[in-house]
Amino acid sequence: MDVPSEPYGAPAAAESAGESAGIPLRRLLLAVGDPLVDVLAAPAGLDVRVDNVVIVDPEDEAEAFAGDLVLLIGARGSAARHLVRAAARRGAAAVAVKVHSDEPAYPPPQGWGAPPVRRGGDEVALLRSEASEAGVALLGVRPEVRWDQLQSLCRSVLDDARLTAAADLDESGGDLYSLAQTIAALTGGLVTIEDSASRVLAHSSGEEVDELRRLSVLGRRGPEQYLALLRDWGVFSRLRAGEEVVHIDEHPQLGIRRRLAVGIHAGSQPLGTIWVQEGSQPLAGGAEEALLGAARTAALHMVRHRTETAVGLRLRDDLLASLLEGRIEAAALADTIEVTADRPALVVAFALSPAGAGGRSQGGRPEEADRSGRELNRRRLVELITVHTAAYRRTSLVTAVGGRIYVLLPDLARAGGGGADSAGGSARRSAESSVLALTRKAVEAARATLGVAVQGAVGSPVDSLAAIPDSRAEADRILDAMGRDLARDVATMPDVRTQVLISETLAYLRGTPALRDPRVTALAEHDAAQGSELVVSLLAYLEDFGDVRTAAARLHIHPNTLRYRVRRAEQVSGIDLADPTQRLFTHLQLLMERGT
Repeated sequence: MDVPSEPYGAPAAAESAGESAGIPLRRLLLAVGDPLVDVLAAPAGLDVRVDNVVIVDPEDEAEAFAGDLVLLIGARGSAARHLVRAAARRGAAAVAVKVHSDEPAYPPPQGWGAPPVRRGGDEVALLRSEASEAGVALLGVRPEVRWDQLQSLCRSVLDDARLTAAADLDESGGDLYSLAQTIAALTGGLVTIEDSASRVLAHSSGEEVDELRRLSVLGRRGPEQYLALLRDWGVFSRLRAGEEVVHIDEHPQLGIRRRLAVGIHAGSQPLGTIWVQEGSQPLAGGAEEALLGAARTAALHMVRHRTETAVGLRLRDDLLASLLEGRIEAAALADTIEVTADRPALVVAFALSPAGAGGRSQGGRPEEADRSGRELNRRRLVELITVHTAAYRRTSLVTAVGGRIYVLLPDLARAGGGGADSAGGSARRSAESSVLALTRKAVEAARATLGVAVQGAVGSPVDSLAAIPDSRAEADRILDAMGRDLARDVATMPDVRTQVLISETLAYLRGTPALRDPRVTALAEHDAAQGSELVVSLLAYLEDFGDVRTAAARLHIHPNTLRYRVRRAEQVSGIDLADPTQRLFTHLQLLMERGT
């Protein structure tokens, strides 16, 4: 692979001159790494800036705007060429398509510093010609690469670029600078902490720096000619793959001393890298162990920094949370959002399902890594829901409170005064139906793109923002009930009203000791002492209305065994199951014992 001939610092100079949005396509390609994509055409070079990454399929209308990297799913032949032209007309920075080619690569033009251009068959040749005429970069995605993985990786690189461009790193990276000094003391080396776009977030002090470290610290990012070499050596692929500490040998002719590196991850998501350069003395014996612990600590710092960057959004979130909890008047939002306070509104609540709150299994990863993964899941879920709701209604507001994510949808249609068949009533029903569809779409998107199970609850509309705490409370009641019904992922109050009422009745019983029946308590204590199963057997019997055969089949026991257990339960507890009032209250008490 050819080393770029352009002097390091040229792209950085362009950025400092005012191009702060996004990053050059070349830098995105270097961060994504091999063997995911190849450059098929770049008529405007690889310094075009990428601001966002979107997925488009042949059924969609082209919605790419200036700065987008457009991933074309399932597009072949003329359909793909049409979408390439459409994306170019709307100002896309680059378009990516799946290609199938075994032909060898040839070097890119001198100075590109990007993956090699590949020749392809007739279809690829036509696409390259189309992209060249349209003036848009064309990327070939390897067949084995999943679109959602590529999108997630590209977005992570872009997110890091935005955050570090928008923030003063000397201030926002204060915790990381302290961590870098600590790592340096533990390893005996010179430390650099970088994000996934190879931007320098923090570094330790010290002498004896090599050329790579000097250029990285001075330029606030890794120089592209060195990044290209590291990528070519497979270093970035290994760092993204897991927690392996990677050794980079000394290369005196390149000005590179021996190094250790470890990837920073939140769950399965790469966030960046910690590099330790060896000075005149060998690194400390426990350097690798120190690096692993430092990477897990850095992940928490970086996730927290991502969450807290936008101070203005945090103020809006705080105001919205106060409104949802009934602590402020709706008028307090007047300077923050443009909504009509006396129009109907409702709240949608989302929560990670109890069955999948941690997202994809991390295979025994340490508690710190799991915690950072959960934090990243919640942050990414907020972003996903924000995108979906903003597309539905510009005035929508999203915030996270107490582990749940709430969406305020204001300015709904007001029901007319002409009854159920009035135009206003029909419009309101239509709005409620569309909100339900929006909620399902967000839940499905979270499962497909984030790999997490999410449940969504739609509160009933209220007549004005002043009553919005009522809609939020109802959404919470629905989610509480859904947490014990994991088969359901989206619901409204009519869907789960019975479960909600039973759940709240049992919660009241649990909180009122005077309403506990000592006979049921004695039955539970007997089971605990004797190892019997009288409680679960009696509960199954009552749930099936005394149908012994059905209940026994559900418990996988003989009907006579169940009959015996029911009689034994009556003897131990003193409960008379022939009395309907005792049966009713016993059933509630047994549900409470089971923790329903």
